[in-house]
Amino acid sequence: MRLVTVKVDEQHIAAVDTISGVIPLAELASDLPKTILEVVKGGTPVLDRIKSALENGTAKPVPHDRYVLKAPIPRPAKNIFCVGKNYVEHAREFQNSGFDQSSGGQDLPDLPIVFTKAPTSVIGPDADVIAANDADGTLDYEGELGLVIGLGGRGISKAAAYDHVFGYTVINDITARQAQNAHKQWFLGKSADTFCPMGPAIVTADEVGDVNSLRLTTTVNGELRQDAIVADLIFDIPTIIETISRAITLEPGDIIATGTPVGVAVGFKPPKYLKPGDEVTVEISRIGALSNRVV
Repeated sequence: MRLVTVKVDEQHIAAVDTISGVIPLAELASDLPKTILEVVKGGTPVLDRIKSALENGTAKPVPHDRYVLKAPIPRPAKNIFCVGKNYVEHAREFQNSGFDQSSGGQDLPDLPIVFTKAPTSVIGPDADVIAANDADGTLDYEGELGLVIGLGGRGISKAAAYDHVFGYTVINDITARQAQNAHKQWFLGKSADTFCPMGPAIVTADEVGDVNSLRLTTTVNGELRQDAIVADLIFDIPTIIETISRAITLEPGDIIATGTPVGVAVGFKPPKYLKPGDEVTVEISRIGALSNRVV
């Protein structure tokens, strides 16, 4: 199932995405959740009710030209968890860039590097990334698979990890590289307003199937910059979930960005930083494309 949040007539509406348009949950049944976050918290019983209502209902889809897509969870309840340097070639390109202050000269991490982005950084598909929020002109992109926690918990084992995944989305971990470097940590350089495009949908785990076979690509103005499969992650999804939940209770609706592959702007010589007018598209097979313009 593809779950989206859309803006129709100034209202934010939780809906199911279909080929013909989106079907608001409120049109399927009056007692269904009003937000995607509430759907995530409701888990399998709520998804089953939505499926049943889709099969038995007569609700008409809202045509694509009548709504604006927003981030599926427009304002996450907590910071977005992120994993740094989680593809081999990206870890090496970042280490060689001179901007890496995370590992004392080590290119490949021994353990997952976990940081967070502020929930206020989240924007949706086709929303603008504000270049002026990076005062140094070192704006970078990072296409990533995002996973959404369904069943919460602490001390989750690798073996049980996928039982806790509700679904997947696309994230662009926009980064101000100079700020990231200057502050000797990653939070400020990655958490500015508009620095976390997300969407276009959350696709439930059952529909995604084998997540490791998903292909991620990032283009800038049509030029291919990143191209990888999820199986190339250094630390896979079960390891990430086990690592974070060892000390932190994961809750329904928590979002984890799993890392970016080689091909970010800072890795080129000279760097190919983003500038106003650029359009970045991150696409992941079976999930969709997330495009944003830099202004």
